Amino acid sequence: MAEKKTPKNDGSAASREDRLKAALKANMARRKAQAKARADKQDQDTGKSGE
Repeated sequence: MAEKKTPKNDGSAASREDRLKAALKANMARRKAQAKARADKQDQDTGKSGE
């Protein structure tokens, strides 16, 4: 079967890039928050077991 190709124009490519940038930024912020929460929890766990 022949592949269906969708026509691309410059406006949609720019908006797609903007959406990808926004999604990447949100993902990085979420991962950073998760890493911080894990580090805080590990510090709390370490502090409690040391007492």
